[in-house]
Amino acid sequence: MKRILVFLAVVSVSVLFHSCEKEEEFDETLLYGKWQSGTLYYKYLSNHTGSTWDEADDVNEDEAQPFTWKLVKSELEQIHLMEMGGKVPKYYTVTELTATRLRYKDDYKSFSFTKVN
Repeated sequence: MKRILVFLAVVSVSVLFHSCEKEEEFDETLLYGKWQSGTLYYKYLSNHTGSTWDEADDVNEDEAQPFTWKLVKSELEQIHLMEMGGKVPKYYTVTELTATRLRYKDDYKSFSFTKVN
């Protein structure tokens, strides 16, 4: 019985500490502007729309793919609007957002951008 009580106490304490972990919250206004990673660009506007293009694919800003976005705490959601109709959702976890640097990741890859304007 004593072992069960000790076990329950340890589990309770670990659950308590885990539930106290604070999810990082980022200021979405830092996201506004144009970001670059190599030839890939993302532009985030204050009305929660944006666009993306990759100059390596011979696509420029005028031909960019539009998307809508939402940033809640560290969760970044982008809904890409396809030319032929339809929407493609993408979900990322922001790990760093400053006035000049943006880093986020999904389940497979990490991304790093520098603000260019």
